[in-house]
Amino acid sequence: MVAKVFILAQRAKTILLFLGFGRSCYLRKSKYSTMKADVVLGLQWGDEGKGKIVDVLAGRYPIVARFQGGSNAGHSIHFGNTSFVLHTVPSGVFHEGTTNIIGNGVVFDPVIFKKECEDIAALGVPVKERVVLAKRANVILPTHKLLDAASESAMGKGKIGSTLKGIGPCYTDKTARRGLRIGDILEPDFMERFKALKAKHIDELNQYGGFTYDAEEHEQKWLDAIEYARGFRVVDGEYFINEALEEGKGCLCEGAQGTLLDVDFGEYPFVTSSSTICAGACTGLGLPPKSIGTVYGIFKAYCTRVGSGPFPTELFDDTGETLRKNGMEYGATTGRPRRTGWLDLIALKYAVMVNGVDELIMMKADVMDAFDKIKACTGYIVNGKPSIQVPFNTDASILPQYTEFEGWKTPLSGIRNEKDLPEAFKDYVSFIEKSVGVPVKVISLGPDRDQTLFR
Repeated sequence: MVAKVFILAQRAKTILLFLGFGRSCYLRKSKYSTMKADVVLGLQWGDEGKGKIVDVLAGRYPIVARFQGGSNAGHSIHFGNTSFVLHTVPSGVFHEGTTNIIGNGVVFDPVIFKKECEDIAALGVPVKERVVLAKRANVILPTHKLLDAASESAMGKGKIGSTLKGIGPCYTDKTARRGLRIGDILEPDFMERFKALKAKHIDELNQYGGFTYDAEEHEQKWLDAIEYARGFRVVDGEYFINEALEEGKGCLCEGAQGTLLDVDFGEYPFVTSSSTICAGACTGLGLPPKSIGTVYGIFKAYCTRVGSGPFPTELFDDTGETLRKNGMEYGATTGRPRRTGWLDLIALKYAVMVNGVDELIMMKADVMDAFDKIKACTGYIVNGKPSIQVPFNTDASILPQYTEFEGWKTPLSGIRNEKDLPEAFKDYVSFIEKSVGVPVKVISLGPDRDQTLFR
C-alpha cells in the first residue's frame, strides 16, 4: 500500500512538472519564500502625499519601483533640513541599500531625469548605484512636448489641463506601437530610430494650423541626457523584479497621480494617460496579480485637484482659500494653485473598491487644526436624483450632500502617540473608516518623516 501511494505521488509530481508547475513547487521548498510586492497609490486626484509615505516605508524594502506616469509627478520628500521633489526617480532613493527601478509603465524624460539625478548626487547620494532603468519604458522626445502643447492649444476652452510634459503623446506612441524605449538607446541604430519618429511627429505638428515651433531647439540637450542615461544600469525590469521576489526580497510599488485620474476608471477625459490604479503595478512592472501583497491607499483629509474636470466638493470661499494656504496647495511640478474642497467619501469608497485597498493612510489632517466645523461628502444628488456612486458622465450635475463634524481645534503636528489625539479627530477618522470599510493605519501630521503616526 505504501509503495502504491509512493508511485502515485511520483506520477502526480511528473504531471505537475509536465504542466509547468515544477518551478513554483520547487520555490515553495527552497530556502526563500516568494515575497509579495506591496503597492502605494493615491486615492484622489493626485498630490495626496505619496512621496513622503514611500520615503517613510522604503527603509523596509530593498526595492522601490515606479510603475506608471512620468515627470508630471511631483513627490515631495522632507527629512531633517532637506526637502526634495522627485519627478521620475522612485522615492526610496534616499535610503541606503535600496534599489530604485523606473519600470516599463513609466514614460521617461531623459532631460528631467538627468537634472534630477544630478541634484540628488549633489546631496551625496550615490544615485547611479541606487537607480536602475527598465528597458521597456518608453522615452519622451522633445517633439512629444511640442505635440502636447499643440494639442492643448487646439482644444481651447475644452483643454484637459495637461502639464505639457509630453506624457500623453508619448503614451499615444506606445499604444500605436511606434515609440522609442530605453532599451533602444543601447542599440547601434538608435539615431535612425529617433530620426524616424521625430519625422512622424513633425508631420503631425504641421497639421496644427498656426502652431509655430522649433523642432531642433532642445534636441542637443536631449541627446546629452540620453548619453547620461546610458551610464545607468539598464535591465529587463520584469525579470529583475520577479527574480528579486523569488529570492525573498520585498518590493514597494510606487504609483503617481491618483485613482480618479486613471485612464480607464478616472473621470474621463479629464484623466492622465496611464493606469494609476493597483492593476497598473502589474502591467507597469510585469508582475502577476498573485504577487501583489498589501495595497496602501493614500488620501488627504480633504480634497485637491489640479487642472480641469469635475470636483463636487470644491470650495470657492474663504474656507477653500484657507485649505490652499495652510496646506501649501500648489503643484510640485507646475506651481499651479490647486483647487480645494471637503473630503469626498463617495469618491474615496470608489477608489478603495477598484484598488482593493487593505490599509488607508491619511495625510494633512493638521491643515484643518483651526477649523470650527469640518464636512465630508456622504452622498450626491446627480441630475436631481440621490446617488452614492461616482457617475459615468463627467458633465452630470452633482450636488454634494454633507455630514458635519466638530473641529478638533488642537495642533496635531507634535502628536506622536495615538492616545494623545483629540476625540473630535478620532471621531472623524472613525467615521471615514466606517464609511469606506477599510482601517486608517497611518496618519501623517506634517511633512517630515518623523511626523508620522502608525496606529
